[in-house]
Amino acid sequence: MECTEKAKLNTAGAVDTTPRHRNPLILEIKGNSLDDGPGIRSVVFFKGCPLSCRWCHNPESKSTGPGISHDAAECIDCGACVKACPERAISKKNRYFIDRDKCTLCYSCVATCPSGALSQVGNAMTVDDIIEVVSKDIPFYNTSGGGVTLSGGEPTMHMEFTAQLARSLKELNVHLLIETCGLFVYEKYMDLLAPFIDMIYFDIKLFDPVEHKKHCGADNTIILENFGRLHKDYQTGGTYILPRTPLIPGITDTRDNLTAIADYLSSLGVTKAALLEYNPLWGVKCEKIGEENPLGPEAQGRKWMDRDHVEQCRSIFRERGIEV
Repeated sequence: MECTEKAKLNTAGAVDTTPRHRNPLILEIKGNSLDDGPGIRSVVFFKGCPLSCRWCHNPESKSTGPGISHDAAECIDCGACVKACPERAISKKNRYFIDRDKCTLCYSCVATCPSGALSQVGNAMTVDDIIEVVSKDIPFYNTSGGGVTLSGGEPTMHMEFTAQLARSLKELNVHLLIETCGLFVYEKYMDLLAPFIDMIYFDIKLFDPVEHKKHCGADNTIILENFGRLHKDYQTGGTYILPRTPLIPGITDTRDNLTAIADYLSSLGVTKAALLEYNPLWGVKCEKIGEENPLGPEAQGRKWMDRDHVEQCRSIFRERGIEV
């Protein structure tokens, strides 16, 4: 069962989406990453996000609760999982192999799967558990100028836990970067987590609040306010913040959207931003967790972005003096 969540409003009107359970679930700790910040990094992926972006490249991270994944490409059709399931929830006749209405997440099938085609999605870990994993790579961080990246999902959904982890990592002198969707209570972030963060990657996906709510499940009022406040803090000697926009065909990569974002960043004095090229391979993850692709079946076959189009997207920012 998914952990119960409550939401409350602070005086600024921001929604506190912090789950009311003790420890968040961790999707994965990925070592030797070169794509999530400077140097060689370990990335801690938290489970749970206050947004529900239709193109989410980690759809298994949206829910705070545990899940189960079936990778058809790894399945050897041995039938061990079918025999092991006490609820008879597994059958090749099921569209996504597992009937998740029957599945109780006992993980008997995972324990008996010899090929690794079945796996648990989300594992409970303590701060000490995570430290034990990532601290093994401290020599690589020190040599390369790397560190640990907190990602997800959304690490700020678990503010107290994430702050405890960040504090422990800073005691080991580890560089910390946080990747965030920006939907969090600003005061709580500044009080608990900001003192330990060295760098922020902040996503600005859509500028229009109606379009943002349509495609991401919530409007972006708080997100833009948080970015503006964090960037102002950076300008006065605070934490470095890099705005990032994922290029999603027909949604975020339109000239109107990118122009609006670039104009907004320029008005704040932002001189550097990142555009994240669309990766069409994420759709397979939806099938693994038994869900339809939110963008529809045609999204499964999308190609990598045309280089000329990517360059056109970049030029919109460069024309406004923003390095991409």
